[in-house]
This record gives sequence, structure tokens and C-alpha cells, in this order.
Amino acid sequence: MSPQASAQASMDVAPYVAMNGVGKTYASSRGPVTALAGIDLEIRPREFVSVVGPSGCGKSTLLKLVAGLENVSSGQVVVGGKPLDGPPDRLGVVFQRDVLLDWRTILDNVLLSIEFTRKPRADERDRAVALLTRFGLGGFEHRFPWELSGGMRQRASICRALLADPELLLMDEPFGALDAMTRDDLNVELAQIWQDTRKTLLFITHSIVEAVFLSDRVVMMSKAPGMIVDTIAIDLPRPRRLAVRDSAEFAAYVQRIRHHFAELGIVKE
Repeated sequence: MSPQASAQASMDVAPYVAMNGVGKTYASSRGPVTALAGIDLEIRPREFVSVVGPSGCGKSTLLKLVAGLENVSSGQVVVGGKPLDGPPDRLGVVFQRDVLLDWRTILDNVLLSIEFTRKPRADERDRAVALLTRFGLGGFEHRFPWELSGGMRQRASICRALLADPELLLMDEPFGALDAMTRDDLNVELAQIWQDTRKTLLFITHSIVEAVFLSDRVVMMSKAPGMIVDTIAIDLPRPRRLAVRDSAEFAAYVQRIRHHFAELGIVKE
């Protein structure tokens, strides 16, 4: 099935995530600060959606609302058919920082996602090792986070989020602090992991190129207060390799998004 046909089929089912008229306002010593206003967003089951926008536009706030880590000021967030009143079931989150515990080995850090509810089984330990191997960390299971590079630590963080087999995976600029080569490598690995598992995935990024490479749809946000200004379906074949970025079709998507941001005064052309 082509990406376009797959996207259409996805649109025919109920959304796994629905944000309806969502706003978020914070109190401050200088008065209320509106981070998000009038957010309407639907993410279908097994869809990969990226949100791209300028710094301070509320992208991370949007993710925290979907994660149930913060409450909305207005509107409603529904996940799996249920209005949120806390973190939803079967949720995995990867933050901008890896937030690994330095006193635990890499394997024990990955197993932490299971330990929150019960003692990990032997097969889950085996699966954790398999995940680490897939992400290039085979042989590092018993090292500590401070012995690994930033890219390796973030790979371990992704393994931790995947181990519990979440239905919904949220990623908040997970590759933003990494060098370009490591970022490219992890983009390819994440694209393949998603292709294999088809998690419902919400990905926050500053990078237009990254968003186009990874996504089924790219959601564009305005400057604060953050609002959705456009949503673009990405009709590129999967599985995707880095070479697709050299294609005219890929360049057209990037240019379309960049031009739209330029019209809003967010970037210069």
C-alpha cells in the first residue's frame, strides 16, 4: 500500500489522540502567559506525526498535555477513547535529555520502565538486551551512563521507552543535542523501528528536514501563543533511507514548509 493510500485508510478510523479546542495558560508574577491556544489535532492509530515550530511556541507543552503530565486550561485531550485525567495507559516518553540514572547500569536503566509496576521477567531482560543490541549498544549493557557518549545515552533512553511496548510513544526533540552524523543514524533507526512496530508516535522537533524524513504528517505551529497553522501529509515511500533527502519530492516538501514559515515571519528565505 502506498503512503498516500495508507494515510487515507488511517483517516477512516477513530483517532487515537484527539485534542479539541485545547489551550494552556500559565500563571506568572507578571500575569497569565498563554502557551497554547485553540489546538485541534487528531492522530490516528499507528500514525507518525511530527510537530515543528519555532522555539517557545509550545511544542513541548503540547506533548506534556498529551502525556497527561500537565492539565489543559481549556478544551479536552482524549487518548484511546478516554478523556485524560493523568498519564494514559501504555505510554512511552523520550525527553530532550536522556534522564538516565547514573548509579544504574544501562541495562538496569532500560528495565526501569518495567520496574515501576513489577519485577522484570527473564524474557523482558532478554528483550532489553535485544533492544540495546539493535540500537548499537550490544556489549554496553553493564556500563554506566557516565561511560557513554550523548548519542549512546539517548539510544538507551529510546530502548527504555520501547521495552514496555507502549501503544503511544511521545518524543520531545530527542536528537536535538546530538551531532549531525549521530542524528542521521538515529533518524534511520527510528524510522525502521516505527516501520516494524507501528506505534502511534508524536514527535517534537525544530528540524524541518527531520520532520519530513520521519513523518506521515507534519504539523506546523506559529509563534507563541502556539497555534496550528497548517498540516502537511508526506507522501514518500517507506522504508525510508537518507538518500530520499536528495530527491526532488523531498526538497519540495521542505521548501513548502519553509516557505509557509517565511510567510509567517518565522524564518527568512
